[in-house]
Formats: sequence, structure tokens, C-alpha cells
Amino acid sequence: MCYIINYFDLEEGNMRLSKSHDLPGTLIVVEGVDGSGKSTQISLLRDWLISTVEDVIYTEWNSSRIISDTTKKAKKKNLLTPKTFSLLHAVDFADRLEQIIVPALKAGFIVLADRYVFTAFARDVSRGVDPEWVRNMYGFSVCPDLALYFHVPVETSLARICSNRAPKFYEAGMDLNLSNDPYESYKIFQSRVITEYDKMIDEYGLVKIDGTDTVHNQQVTLRNIVTKVLEDKNIRV
Repeated sequence: MCYIINYFDLEEGNMRLSKSHDLPGTLIVVEGVDGSGKSTQISLLRDWLISTVEDVIYTEWNSSRIISDTTKKAKKKNLLTPKTFSLLHAVDFADRLEQIIVPALKAGFIVLADRYVFTAFARDVSRGVDPEWVRNMYGFSVCPDLALYFHVPVETSLARICSNRAPKFYEAGMDLNLSNDPYESYKIFQSRVITEYDKMIDEYGLVKIDGTDTVHNQQVTLRNIVTKVLEDKNIRV
């Protein structure tokens, strides 16, 4: 990834996430467990911003063309260890950072990311991967201008997931042998993920949003928060 290495003069440690970037664009990310409502809210936010600002780019977790197919195939065959899982997602993220996020920020776009590095920090650590190792691996990351964390109880998350389908194998943490019951395993694993997210509120300044509130109220809250962030960068919406 020459582009990333050239642009980011990697320092010892990984704390670029603690430093504001100096690019003209704005990076807004949403985080939360499955069923937290984050994808619905960022979709609504995207439509609103496109109607007012126009220069908006959207990207989502595990969507790189060069690696997502490999990850999907490995998942289907249940071949992923926690560290392999972590490494594949890091490669996916690095490619999207190089190909989509940084170029868009350089061009002055608003970049909306459905999940960011905090997903890895929450999920991988919940799978037993060393927190410092994971954070160091993503040391090339750009610090978001705004990171929104949609918090819901694990019971709410599971109920929303089950309204459409059963929990998926890795989503439920079945690879960790937490329980033979996928629903019970889901609650155990996703409770761990929620705990890791809660820790990052102070560590990385995640803005906590009540994911149990109405869709309308959440969107009003989001627009108010995002408007203030954009005004600070002299962008009017």
C-alpha cells in the first residue's frame, strides 16, 4: 500500500487516531452492534446531505473489491481464526482508505463511513485479540471528525436481528464456542462487543446516541450534531 505509506509517515505507536487530520474534507463514521439502527440513520443522513451539500461519499465495512470475496468464502467455510479475521478486515480497510476515503477527503468531500476502525477494536478484542495489537495494526488510520456510536441493549439488538433472520455464525460468536445455542451465543458475544464500544466513548470521544429512540428523533439529533461539525469547517447545510 505505497499510497498510504507515502501519505502517512507511520510513527512508533498508533495514535494518529488521537490527532485531527489536516485534509479539507470531513470524515463522519457510525458505529454500533448489529441491529443498533446505525445503517438506517447514516442512509437518511446521506440523503439529507446530498440534497444540501452534494459532495458526499459513502463507504461501508468489509466492502473492498480486492478482499471482500475472500473474506466471504472463508466465512462460509468457517476457516477464520480471530487473528485471521482481524487481518483480513485490516486489509479491506487499508484498501478502502487508500482508494476511497483519503482521496475523497483530499478533494474536500464529506465521507460517511458505516463502521470504521472502532468495529475492529470492539469485535476483535471481544474475540480475544490483544487490544494493543489491533490498535497498532490500524495505526495508519485517519482520525474521524465525528464518530457516532449507536448504543442499544443486547436484547434489543437480538430482537431486531431476529425480526428478519437468525443470527449469523460469526455475528453470534459461534466460532468462540461460547454456547451451542446461537441465540445465547449472540447475547454473550455481542454483550462483549457493547462493553468494548462503551470503553471507547472516553478513549476516542465517540458520541453516544440512544439507539432505542425513534428513528425520527435519532435523525434530528444526528443532523444537529453533524451541522455543528460542518459549520466548524465552514460548510453550510
